Amino acid sequence: MVLKIELLEIPRHLRSSFCCGKDSLDNYIRKQASQDLKRRISTIFVLRDDPELDVLAYYSLSSYAVDITALDQEFAKRLPRYPQLPATLLGRLAVDHRHKGRGLGELMLVDALKRSFKASEQVASLAVIAEALDESVLDFYINYGFQQFKQNPMKLYLPMKSVEKLCLDLGV
Repeated sequence: MVLKIELLEIPRHLRSSFCCGKDSLDNYIRKQASQDLKRRISTIFVLRDDPELDVLAYYSLSSYAVDITALDQEFAKRLPRYPQLPATLLGRLAVDHRHKGRGLGELMLVDALKRSFKASEQVASLAVIAEALDESVLDFYINYGFQQFKQNPMKLYLPMKSVEKLCLDLGV
């Protein structure tokens, strides 16, 4: 068996039994993700263990605009003074509870960062934005260098230069 990360395909990927323990994330992949994909609100990537089609983990990416005043002053001082700047939103990242502790969250995060960096070479993005649902998720993102927004410490960002360095360091 081989782990594969691919774009969510409806109805090919089996999502009905996905359970990470957070209702908002479970309901999203089961009910809302297909609509967001069709409407081009988000792209959703799923992890499966080939040849099985069950979703083991997933994440979503979309465009985002960030207010420059919400960023750390050291980072923002090198940016143009536009009121809104382009970023990439890592809207959701979840691992099915049956597969926790296997490093799949890290695998999905690194894949999301790699895709975000590659996309930023075609469509500008200064950072990847994420929002933590709880303290353990907050710690997870901080361990990868994400910085907290001043006004909302559960919302984080990782500058694209840091994403690029992380991808180079990991050889992805």
